[in-house]
Amino acid sequence: MNILWSLLALTVGTSSPESVQPAAANANPITTAVESAWNLSALTAQKNSVVIDADNPPVKIDPQPDAPKVKGIYVTAYSAGGSRMNQLLDLLDNTGLNSMVIDIKDDLGYITYKTENQDLLKMGTSQKFIPNIKDLMGKLQKHNVYPIARIVVFKDTVLAEKHPELSFTNANGSVWKNGGGDAFVNPYSKKVWDYNVAIAKEAAALGFKEIQFDYVRFAEGFEKRADTLKYEKLGDKTRTEAVSEFVQYARKELAPLGVRVSVDIFGYAASVPAADGIGQDFTKISENVDVIAPMVYPSHYSTGWFGAKDPDKEPYKTIKGSMVDTFKKLDEIKDKSQRPIVRPWIQDFTASWLGSGHYAKYGKAEVDAQIKAMADMGVDEYLLWNASNRYTSDGNYGPKD
Repeated sequence: MNILWSLLALTVGTSSPESVQPAAANANPITTAVESAWNLSALTAQKNSVVIDADNPPVKIDPQPDAPKVKGIYVTAYSAGGSRMNQLLDLLDNTGLNSMVIDIKDDLGYITYKTENQDLLKMGTSQKFIPNIKDLMGKLQKHNVYPIARIVVFKDTVLAEKHPELSFTNANGSVWKNGGGDAFVNPYSKKVWDYNVAIAKEAAALGFKEIQFDYVRFAEGFEKRADTLKYEKLGDKTRTEAVSEFVQYARKELAPLGVRVSVDIFGYAASVPAADGIGQDFTKISENVDVIAPMVYPSHYSTGWFGAKDPDKEPYKTIKGSMVDTFKKLDEIKDKSQRPIVRPWIQDFTASWLGSGHYAKYGKAEVDAQIKAMADMGVDEYLLWNASNRYTSDGNYGPKD
């Protein structure tokens, strides 16, 4: 193995990162191990040459070529640390589902397990929603679950209240909050970037194979208050540049650790020009991640989208239409090697708030319709969302790997 590393180091040392090409994918475990080692060595060399610039993404090298086709579920920290976890593991043991996206930093901004990292604790706050993170990781490994760490980035009431200078403040100095009482932190802030990347690095050290960033954006409607709130800007950077460059920076720091980086993004972001108000540019973000996860829940589209009178009641038509738009958007990335894996979030909950006659009770038929729509578009990875973590047990998830 020392000889292998010497050869890799010699190869990378005499080549530019752009010229390093990974070995062809092969199911042979020895070949896969060599490819992984090669890629990580190339990523380490590349890291030193990457200049963070939204318009110039680095050459994309997969830090984890042996990753499975992910079919997963969302798991709150409460479920991960409680009795519900046994039921969820049963679900994965007995279906074609193979992955869990687990809250490591939640929607309020809490780090969801006890960390001893003092640098993290100076910035944020740790809670023991997951009583023993190492025990949890051992359990996931025992059940052959592909673990993904969900980190909510810029929606962070905990950090905003602890460090108002990293947030957006009103004229009277108070932290601005949206109608739901949530505070956001500043995507222009390098300190905010480093804090979230540090959490991601700890998650990688714990054994998570992928980091999934959520709320990678400014608050909805931010453009209406951008000129009245007080916050630090980063030169003349636009909001889309700030958000895209955070993602680029995060991948630069994390890929050499052997973990993939994925980003959740509004489903409609693929159907409209760049959402400058919140700083989400589907194409720029996609160029800088390994996996893009558009949230294409049928319930989140209004009347008329994709020709559906009530999109929630037509899951096949809605998901297929969203995938057509997604691939049209990705076609803007001319270099196909820079395109990410598409892994949509789909709906496994009933949106009764849409009102009588405008929603369907979601179960096997609706979940299967979404999976078929993706399959018909060549998409074979997906994630199921249900905030209460109650999932359809007999969905058409395919055979167990």
